[in-house]
Amino acid sequence: METLRHIVLFIHLIGFATLFGAWAAQAFGGKRQFGKIMEYGLLIAGVAGLALAAPWGLPEGAEMNYVKIGTKLVILIAIGGLVGAGLSRQKRGAAVPPALFWLVGILTATNAAIAVLWR
Repeated sequence: METLRHIVLFIHLIGFATLFGAWAAQAFGGKRQFGKIMEYGLLIAGVAGLALAAPWGLPEGAEMNYVKIGTKLVILIAIGGLVGAGLSRQKRGAAVPPALFWLVGILTATNAAIAVLWR
């Protein structure tokens, strides 16, 4: 069961890497637009993160940190809202506001930092 949990964690990291990598490619490529691949990365990271929030496959005596999980979920929902708002603006032909674009990258990096640093 622990091996399966590690596989789900790996998938979660792939989702994060997809989201952040697509964002970074746009940010440093000069376009600063949202892409469909960001939605896919967000979906993969979210679904795998919810699966990791279930108390299965943990070593004996380990406890879940539900405050950390809740914080990460709130940030993930905020990222989803920002990406969704940006994509809908792009469909209408409007430009994505720079603050909205950069906030997605900052929140994504913050979510990763919480995962690594908060014990």
